[in-house]
Amino acid sequence: MEPALALEDDNPDSHRRARVRAVLERRKLTDNISAEQAAASWEQDRFVARARALFYARLCFLTLGLAILAVPAWSRYFNFQGNFAFAGYFAMLLYSVANFTVIDHPKAGRWVTYITLCFDLLIVVVLINKPQVGGGLQSPLLGTQLLFTTLFAILFPKPIAILPSMLALPITARLDLLLNREVTAVEVLTLLWYSALNFTIVYALVYLSEREAASHREVVELQGDLKELAVVEERSRLAREIHDGLGASLSSMIIQAEYILGMARDDSLRSEIQELKNTAEESIEELRRNLQMMREDFELTQGLEDYVKTFGLRTQVDLRFERTGLARKLSPDAQLALFRILQECLSNAVKHAQPRQVQVKLDYELDKVHLSVRDDGKGFEPKQTPRGHYGLLNMRERAMKLGGTLIVDSAPGNGTRVSFSLPSSP
Repeated sequence: MEPALALEDDNPDSHRRARVRAVLERRKLTDNISAEQAAASWEQDRFVARARALFYARLCFLTLGLAILAVPAWSRYFNFQGNFAFAGYFAMLLYSVANFTVIDHPKAGRWVTYITLCFDLLIVVVLINKPQVGGGLQSPLLGTQLLFTTLFAILFPKPIAILPSMLALPITARLDLLLNREVTAVEVLTLLWYSALNFTIVYALVYLSEREAASHREVVELQGDLKELAVVEERSRLAREIHDGLGASLSSMIIQAEYILGMARDDSLRSEIQELKNTAEESIEELRRNLQMMREDFELTQGLEDYVKTFGLRTQVDLRFERTGLARKLSPDAQLALFRILQECLSNAVKHAQPRQVQVKLDYELDKVHLSVRDDGKGFEPKQTPRGHYGLLNMRERAMKLGGTLIVDSAPGNGTRVSFSLPSSP
């Protein structure tokens, strides 16, 4: 093994990235996962695990069902004889297997599981009420209804979703009356007892499930907040280091340039020193903007307007800025993208288009922010960008990364208009 490769393999960050990638691939998630997506993935995994447990429970009931069909005394007790009984058994086997194959599907898995569980409940109700003697509320299988209430509550912890299992008891009592079975006081007590047990199971499982889901969402949101705090703290640390290091160096350069400028007598030399001083001042202004963005203390509208004004004074081009709509707070990445695209547009216009006027418009709409930069310069053919010029490519990549759209409308002799639209989250 090569030394460099060995060091990379032993790097803890590499192991963390590999572990994160493995988990994301298993859960079919992206790198930019939100707290809502993480909670939904956890709930889906929880449902799949419980639905698989339901399938294995069905296998046990199918084994018992096969025993009922195979033992003559049991089949006579339930009156399950002939081809119809075997057809029903194999139908249950088929829909159980079909349900198992779609468990992992986010929507179909839940619907198919719910419908097949209702079929299971229907079969159990038939088993409870089928025997003329010892059936209905007297059936020893009546306790199975509690199991189905538990399964419904675990898989679908909503009161309305558990309704089919809760209706099994009054349906059984009604069938007792229709089949002319005598309903005694003991059977009435049995009905009340099982009803109380059902309500207790539903309340406990639904309550615990909601608490579990709420706790998990709270933990996921807390992890997201801790991650954001770590990013903010790291940005603040970098901002301090850059300000104290690079900022101090640029300030010293400006002071030295001013000192040398006062000593110089040659006009050409003074011009070069002045250019050096202007470059240092632009650099420190750019540094200040970056630090404001890192500390999330950057006001986009004012920053764009100030930059347009400063750029116009420096280049002697007629630049006009207009803002419409109600300004709203954007993420640091969104603000940086808008600012960099404006910089690139103005720089390209002055370098290549030779315009007389450039109009910049920032429009805050209800669900997006729109930046438009229009010049009356020479224009160009957007599809024939020279090799080695990556300004348009960089702008498109910024727009794509943030889910925005970038439109470049230009033609030789007709000026250029660059439109950048970016979704604005609340």
